[in-house]
Amino acid sequence: MSYGQGGPQSQWDPWKPHSQQPWDGGGGQSPDWAALAEASEARKKRRRLLFIGGGALATVAVASAVAVAVVSANGDSRASNNPVSQLPSTADIPSASASAPSFAPTSAPPPLDPRDFIASASKDKAPLSPQTLFPGTQLTMGQTVYKKGPTADTRNCASAARQTLPKVLTANDCTRLIRVTYTRDGVAVTVGVAVFNTEAQATNAKKQADTKSIVDSLSGGGVKDFCDGAVCRTTTNSLGRYAYFTIAGFTSGKDVTTKDTAVFSTGDDLAEFTFRQIRRRGEAQASAAVGQ
Repeated sequence: MSYGQGGPQSQWDPWKPHSQQPWDGGGGQSPDWAALAEASEARKKRRRLLFIGGGALATVAVASAVAVAVVSANGDSRASNNPVSQLPSTADIPSASASAPSFAPTSAPPPLDPRDFIASASKDKAPLSPQTLFPGTQLTMGQTVYKKGPTADTRNCASAARQTLPKVLTANDCTRLIRVTYTRDGVAVTVGVAVFNTEAQATNAKKQADTKSIVDSLSGGGVKDFCDGAVCRTTTNSLGRYAYFTIAGFTSGKDVTTKDTAVFSTGDDLAEFTFRQIRRRGEAQASAAVGQ
């Protein structure tokens, strides 16, 4: 071993971090570049091995932490020893093919029949008067306007009828007779609505009425007497517990003939309007009963 300036010269070991590589700064000898390259490559391989080993240790540490977390979430360590019998049975676990619960279909109740409410006095409870059946001061049917005249309301049905009609009304226990008169261009018509307790009674009254079953014409309030002795046109019909009659003629007192279409159309219009009013009465009560 030789000694030079600066103390003893140490042996260079590439695996020792603090060892110094031989270098002669002044002797003119160049470094061994091949040896230096081999040493550098050896250091890189060593670092890679250290990194791989450290990563494996980190993975083990993370797995351990997850295991601890699972045990903590289940309570203490004894939770992992629960017997299988404490798990829910197969029957308690919904299957993917399980069907949704079914419910009985709901349906709205059938609509009430308006005819039931006008078929008997026990159900026909709406207010009844000349004004409820024939409201206002005039009536329009299509393009024709009729002026409303006097009204009357009596419990003695036979007193407002003539010829064979009083007997028919009495035999079927008529409880009320409502009358109203309308006029237009010298033609007048009286409508008489006879009220019974049942539909059967009203139907029988219609069947028993004949060409001589006449409702008494109603005058007054600017309407002249009509159909007192002259020939007039009459109609008879029924709906529910109501039978209704019309008598139409000229206020001048002349007889009605088959050519007097104005008289016929007047009687038909008032009969149609009376039918609609009785039907509306049933519809209104049926609608009100649904909301109760």
